[in-house]
Amino acid sequence: MANPLPPIPVKRYFTIGEVGELCGVKPHVLRYWEQEFTQLRPMKRRGNRRYYQHHEVLMIRRIRDLLYDQGFTIVGARNKLQEVGGLEQAVADVDAPQVQQAHGSGSVALAAADGARTAGQLPAVGDLQALRKELFEIFELLAESA
Repeated sequence: MANPLPPIPVKRYFTIGEVGELCGVKPHVLRYWEQEFTQLRPMKRRGNRRYYQHHEVLMIRRIRDLLYDQGFTIVGARNKLQEVGGLEQAVADVDAPQVQQAHGSGSVALAAADGARTAGQLPAVGDLQALRKELFEIFELLAESA
């Protein structure tokens, strides 16, 4: 990517114009993506004005990356986002006592309960490893900015 995207300011809501500038996408494209990606649902207020929250700006950046940088089609990007959503749900299903803070490294270890879940209910090990790597990268970015 030639021009990196600007940092997302600390705000509660963003207008469609602000999101367009933050994500490098025109407003009409954002309105189209709302129809194609069910995960993208900005709040609408008076006169159908759209207000996006921080997590939606991140979702738009992810969609943009999948479509423009990685070359996915809309259907492919939609499927990829649904895979990630399913993985997030599987991780969220892990009970709180099973999440342990690893001492010294700052990483979070996820452990499945013995016999509590069958292999068909858990995501593939490769998916979890990719998620773990991505979480470490996010952690490092956050540590650098603090």
